[in-house]
Amino acid sequence: MRFTFHMAAAVAAALSATAVAAAQQAATGNGAPSGSHYNLNIIGVSHDKNPNMNGNGAGNVIFVDLGTRTGDAVTTKILLSQAADGVFDVLDKNGTDGEASFALPLPGTYTVWARALGTPGGQSKIATCATFVDPLTGMPTILCSTENEVFVRGTGKSKFRDVTSALTTITLVAGSPAELACGTPTVSLFATCLQDFLWQYDNNGLKLLQVRFYPS
Repeated sequence: MRFTFHMAAAVAAALSATAVAAAQQAATGNGAPSGSHYNLNIIGVSHDKNPNMNGNGAGNVIFVDLGTRTGDAVTTKILLSQAADGVFDVLDKNGTDGEASFALPLPGTYTVWARALGTPGGQSKIATCATFVDPLTGMPTILCSTENEVFVRGTGKSKFRDVTSALTTITLVAGSPAELACGTPTVSLFATCLQDFLWQYDNNGLKLLQVRFYPS
């Protein structure tokens, strides 16, 4: 009887925790959790920004080329580095020259949520990529995760969704040299078997992607 009681209590506690989490998300009204967070805005612009936008104090904004809704996507590389102090920080917010830079902590202590905003009709895709150096040939290859997130700005209210996996891991092609070298099909951000991590951001007219990082 004691085992049954403990199991029932554990189930009740789990259900209660789930209900609380759902209530917290519902309370925000936009699909995201409630509470403190770091907010990163990836803004599509039709004109290039001043190239001198690097260094500390750049703010939590990254500018990328807007592209068009009907043409080919414009790609921006958002270079990722591990934040030694555990603090999120935009190091280079001018991505209109093709590259921006963002520092973030090791995954595992936060979740990532995102939504598309701006004029209806725009869309973008974001994937986590890195460089793999083949230990046999020494040849470097840029690999992007087979998992990515596509954001489409429709009409009505836009809601956040959980994109933690796509933005903090790389899913490798099964049987590839990279998977064999890493020893796992899914590699975490900043894993030592890869290097030079980045987010590949392909924009087709999306004016704003809002990304939030919540403590987990």
